[in-house]
Amino acid sequence: MAESQNIEWKESWRDEYLKWICGFANAQGGKIYIGTNDAGTVIGVQDSKKLMEDIPNKVRDVLGIIVDVNLLTEDGKDYIEICVNPNTYPVNYRGEYHYRSGSTKQLLKGQALNQFLLKKTGITWDSVSMQGAAIKDLRNDSFDIFREQAVKSKRMDEPDIQVSNEQLLDCLNLINEGLLTRAAILLFHHNPEKWIPGSYVKIAYFQSESDILYQDEVHGSLLSQADRVVDLIYTKYLKGIISYQNITRVETYPYPKEALREAVLNAISHKNYATLVPIQIRVYDDRIMVANDCVFPDDWTVDDLMESHKSRPYNPLIANTFFRAGFIEAWGRGIQKMKDSCILAGNDIPEYKVKREDITVIFKSLYNRSTQDNTQDNTQDNTQDDRLTNKERQILSICKEEKSKQEIANLMGYKTIKSIKPEVESLLKTGKLRMSIPDKPKSKNQKYIAARDENID
Repeated sequence: MAESQNIEWKESWRDEYLKWICGFANAQGGKIYIGTNDAGTVIGVQDSKKLMEDIPNKVRDVLGIIVDVNLLTEDGKDYIEICVNPNTYPVNYRGEYHYRSGSTKQLLKGQALNQFLLKKTGITWDSVSMQGAAIKDLRNDSFDIFREQAVKSKRMDEPDIQVSNEQLLDCLNLINEGLLTRAAILLFHHNPEKWIPGSYVKIAYFQSESDILYQDEVHGSLLSQADRVVDLIYTKYLKGIISYQNITRVETYPYPKEALREAVLNAISHKNYATLVPIQIRVYDDRIMVANDCVFPDDWTVDDLMESHKSRPYNPLIANTFFRAGFIEAWGRGIQKMKDSCILAGNDIPEYKVKREDITVIFKSLYNRSTQDNTQDNTQDNTQDDRLTNKERQILSICKEEKSKQEIANLMGYKTIKSIKPEVESLLKTGKLRMSIPDKPKSKNQKYIAARDENID
């Protein structure tokens, strides 16, 4: 049997193995076998009786914990089993904190150590009190934003928010023994970077991976950043294509605002601000990338994030304030909401690049920059595609890959295919959509795909 998260094989005892016991206690617990080779085969250990006395005493005196030490025998050979339970509180070996990860022991340092200690003590990063900041230093504009949005979202009753700023902070659990928490400073202070550098958003327009045409930085409280970032992107960094349905002017942007806003708000509320690195939004001709540092729960995989999941925010106080203001949900539905918004707008579903300490959301544009420029220059010269309804555009976008009628309906949020039947028939008639089995139009296996030469954008 190979070594694993919970098993370690050792041929003989050395006092340095107290570090391994420390690592197991700080993680999920585990067992160390003394008198076995790397394959787990028993080779025996000398002075087993003496070790049965020495090991428990050394663990108690050096680590301050109690472990079970058992003497086992196989084929006439003695070996020792040390059973280590996970410890509620952090365990250190002479001031060092070790942690078992996989089949290796890691010495925790820097940010990893900070996160470990906070987790073990039940304290979240954003709940830590800060010296040198007072309630009188907080400006009213961020409180005004919160009060207005909280009433509008109906997440708080008006009598509950018509209190003093101090009472409101206390209601949101943003004061700890008379001191402002990190969350309070980030959410309501006009210059949180005085205490927490990197708590802002960078936006840049990239002509290529190395060429930046222009850029901006959005500073201030997190509540003030939220809407300013999205508004700046849509007023300065994007162009809306103007078309007409009869005499009605229609302005279509390359990305659904609801989806991009959700991505920005999630980045702001869930960011790991301890890294001191700002949120970065990169705008290209054909895509937007929203990247931020974050900390995922230890038992999560990328699949857990992409599927339906519970909300487990890294910054629960910041997330709760954003929820009360109506900025985010509290059910872990952010990613699904972005997917749904993109499908309804006819965009591709966002892509995600997820690592253990950062996440990047990538939105694909409905059209490229040249399409936007040409359309803006000649808004009256509408192409045949400009006369498509939004529903037809969505169907064509979905059918870039073969889809059945039921699949199309499901992706557009409809329960039955009757909701899309007129649009599908119209697109088939004009040749913009084609059947995968042309000679069997009523086949149960029939699927539809956009014509290859059709410029959906």
